[in-house]
Amino acid sequence: DEVSPGILRTPDDRFENLEDFPFQPNYMDIQGLRIHYLDEGPRDAAPILLLHGEPTWSYLFRKMIPVFTAAGHRVIVPDMVGFGRSDKFISKYDYSYQHHIDVMKELVSRLDLKEATFFGQDWGGLVGLRVVAEMPDRFARVVVSNTGMVARGGFPGWLFKNFVKFIVWWNGPVTFEELKAAADQTLELEEPSPLDGARMFSKWISHSYYAEDMDVAAIISTFGRIDLSEAEIRAYNAPYPSGEYKAGAHVFPYLIPTQLAENEEYWVNVYEKWDKPFLVAFGG
Repeated sequence: DEVSPGILRTPDDRFENLEDFPFQPNYMDIQGLRIHYLDEGPRDAAPILLLHGEPTWSYLFRKMIPVFTAAGHRVIVPDMVGFGRSDKFISKYDYSYQHHIDVMKELVSRLDLKEATFFGQDWGGLVGLRVVAEMPDRFARVVVSNTGMVARGGFPGWLFKNFVKFIVWWNGPVTFEELKAAADQTLELEEPSPLDGARMFSKWISHSYYAEDMDVAAIISTFGRIDLSEAEIRAYNAPYPSGEYKAGAHVFPYLIPTQLAENEEYWVNVYEKWDKPFLVAFGG
């Protein structure tokens, strides 16, 4: 439903009776948007912030949340703008990397999280690592999985940013079948080369950017190399009654090179001097 000009809100009944997802929604108004987050466990316990990637939402962490609360933690799991139960811009041009960072920073600040553990996956890392870097005193440790903070300043960064734009233009629209074929070919290699990965990823950016109604569950299955149950398919598709709700997912990959210089600055000034626990995990 369009709750204000250019902003959609997924009807609540889309999220009813989702399997293995008994958590109560919480909301915060940030910059004119209703942002959804889960807040499980004791409010005075050591907090863990979990940040999802593309094109998932807080449902992704349904199996991790009970483990952390059983260990005595408070677990905060937001849906980024355009995902899950959070509000969604209709136009993909209203989304920006910086806006995602700013919204998550405000959520962390208003929840007054301290001595927090951050875990980010995929785009959750690209956004979350900047959140941590911009408010490091609120975080005690970092864990990231299959993600990073793409950073490159100066002319090389400018060149990379514009090369991505050129590749998207050169590829043109890429069908899901073409994307899946490229993903299957690359992800099944024992030792894919950087060129193999770049070729597959360029097709992913082009597919998502030009698509009008991305098959979210199929994307998760393809890149996650997993077979989803009917209940999981329903849950991953729940935030999106139609393609109109998917602008955030469509544009996310295209935004990756839009903060290269800023990321490099925070990498040099914060992470190269980081002296707290920091765990990186990659896997297929």
